[in-house]
Amino acid sequence: MCGLVIKNTGSWYTVRTDDGQLFECKVKGNFRLKGIRSTNPVAVGDRVKIITNQEGTAFITEIEDRRNYIIRKSINLSKQSHIIAANVDQALLVVTINYPETSTTFIDRFLASAEAYRVPVILIFNKTDLLNTDEAHYQQMMITLYETIGYQCLPISAETGEGVDALKKLLPDKITLLSGNSGVGKSTLINRLVPGVNLRTSEISDAHNTGLHTTTFSEMIPLGDGWLIDTPGIKGFGTFDMEPEELTSYFKEIFHFSQDCRFSNCTHTHEPGCAVLKAIEDHLIAPSRYQSYLSMLNDKDESKYREAF
Repeated sequence: MCGLVIKNTGSWYTVRTDDGQLFECKVKGNFRLKGIRSTNPVAVGDRVKIITNQEGTAFITEIEDRRNYIIRKSINLSKQSHIIAANVDQALLVVTINYPETSTTFIDRFLASAEAYRVPVILIFNKTDLLNTDEAHYQQMMITLYETIGYQCLPISAETGEGVDALKKLLPDKITLLSGNSGVGKSTLINRLVPGVNLRTSEISDAHNTGLHTTTFSEMIPLGDGWLIDTPGIKGFGTFDMEPEELTSYFKEIFHFSQDCRFSNCTHTHEPGCAVLKAIEDHLIAPSRYQSYLSMLNDKDESKYREAF
């Protein structure tokens, strides 16, 4: 039988077969993906083949080829990756200016990884109802920055519903990954988008202004003719298997200016005739984006993956 992996609890996978049945499955034997060192060989969104034994236990025996996926470095195992979701049409990265603050480095790492695997991303700026005047001004600066680069941005309040109707129009007939740091309001947003789903939410830690995990596993939630993929909040986003010479192409604006560099193998760090460095001087590339690019260039330092980005 063939089906779709709609839930992953770490040891068991829920597969919805093409005829609508649900099976709780294990992975058969020492099943591993070829060429990908992953902590989770099967991901939510995978199309798989399953069999059942005489006892009625179901096993995943094969994964169909993925058309894309979002992947990050495993936090505790630096040589391995963690696949967040596979076969998605788009990703919504939920970010917050405060309560808690999402760093630009985290945003840029997620965007670069999505670019690498051809996943379109929409930035959702949540908790607009909590922002004071200065924070609202900073949020608008952030939105202007990312819209100028070419990313769609939506300011919303999942709590009050402000802006959510505009977001709903982007979801029909699509498989949409919802991701972001812990505490940015993903569960609250899903509760508003999918009435009756009643996901658990929690308060932000006052001591550190950081989020608390409420989602502990990845799950696909039906939304009309599409799906929302709810994922646990992620603290850091270490990039995986990106070669330094490829990195430029995952930053849209840096790639644009790099075409005019004197050297084709320019790293945009020190070389003479570097059009990217000139664009930074001319304020055509945001310093925060360039710093994110530099931090990813240094990702070969394995010890960095034990830190939060």
